[in-house]
Amino acid sequence: MAVPAVLRNRDFNLYWAGVVLSQIGTRGTVAANYFQVYALTGSVLQTGLVGAGQAVALIVLSPIGGAYADRLDRRKLLMWAQVVSLVVAVLLAVLTLTGQAQAWHVILSVLFTTAAATFDQPARQALIPAMVPKHQLAQAIALLNPSREVAVLVGPALAGVFIAVGGPGLMYAVDAVTYAVLVGVLAVLRVAPLVQAGPPRSVFGSVAEGARYVLKRPLVTRLMALDLAATVFGAYRVLLPALALDILHVGPTGYGLLSSAPSAGALLATYVIFRVVARSNRLGRIVLASTALYGIAAIFLAQSRWFPLALVAALLLGALDAMATTIRHAAVQVDTPDDIRGRVTAFYQMSSRGGPALGDLLMGAFAGVVGPIAALTIGGLGPVLVAAAFRARPNVVREYTSASVPEPDVPAPEEPQAGGTRTQANSSRTTGDTSA
Repeated sequence: MAVPAVLRNRDFNLYWAGVVLSQIGTRGTVAANYFQVYALTGSVLQTGLVGAGQAVALIVLSPIGGAYADRLDRRKLLMWAQVVSLVVAVLLAVLTLTGQAQAWHVILSVLFTTAAATFDQPARQALIPAMVPKHQLAQAIALLNPSREVAVLVGPALAGVFIAVGGPGLMYAVDAVTYAVLVGVLAVLRVAPLVQAGPPRSVFGSVAEGARYVLKRPLVTRLMALDLAATVFGAYRVLLPALALDILHVGPTGYGLLSSAPSAGALLATYVIFRVVARSNRLGRIVLASTALYGIAAIFLAQSRWFPLALVAALLLGALDAMATTIRHAAVQVDTPDDIRGRVTAFYQMSSRGGPALGDLLMGAFAGVVGPIAALTIGGLGPVLVAAAFRARPNVVREYTSASVPEPDVPAPEEPQAGGTRTQANSSRTTGDTSA
């Protein structure tokens, strides 16, 4: 099997490895945060403050993080965000390992880490086009997205092992090491500097400019709507404990398997997703079909009474979500100019990351009234109906063709004739895509 061209890129390979390692540490720390707050307080309500802190920092600071991602050197901004998170991890590790940590220390650390991530994420996404040619961008995103699923699988499992061996403090110390590794990777990357399209504006002027750009891009706004339809109406993770314990009666072990199955499904589908985004010219119809099938898989999960069938439904949820997410993210990246990409990414992530938080809140409240089975069954209809509405009439999503830009066809340099000029030979060096 031939190695994809994007994997022959030294800077992208280093970056990809660093991001995977860092995400594993981050996911492990989040699991340890929940565990530690509950162990210290015995309160589910206070444990929920961990997630609440993440949501508040995300919604309030994401647009500002996107603005700075378009004003500053993205590599350096990402480095400083990692340094802040590293310091927070070290302080929390010291407090925990010395027995001084309290619940508010953990919650405060979550606020600071998530605040750093609101600057980290837009810069992280916007940095990718600077490392790979534009025609390889969709493939790069198709490879990076599964790293999140690897982290969801591996991170919490490692957290369980480290907590059993040395308590949550050991997980925080390991997380600090992963941040340090990514800082080192970023220090050696060769990335072209951001070229500003005009004189810099104020931060809030930049945020407003990004908002206006998003509102004027039908493809971006409709993809955001499609994303919200899936993550809000099809929010299943908040219901997994009730389904596992009260409906399927499989206990904590079964709950762990059910929670990991979507990430496993996404990883198993990686090769297919990579091939689809690289070769298909019907990505709009594919993303609509994936969104509708995601809703059907959520209904399948809600109605499953046999644990193996529930696992199959969860695997399908992960695979379909990964397909739709990869296409949406690649489309937004390709559709957005480099000088505004950080802000657009930040606004888009308010739906892609804020949607699940809002969905958990609404689905949890709805399930409290009608029960988890009815709530997820009714909720699963949401993505199906929204995708059907997009499919019913011509629009930019349905007609969207490909997130890949054709690789430039560069002619071989001609040998200059004796006494001639080198104009033709030199001109062939400038026909390639230099937008990255």
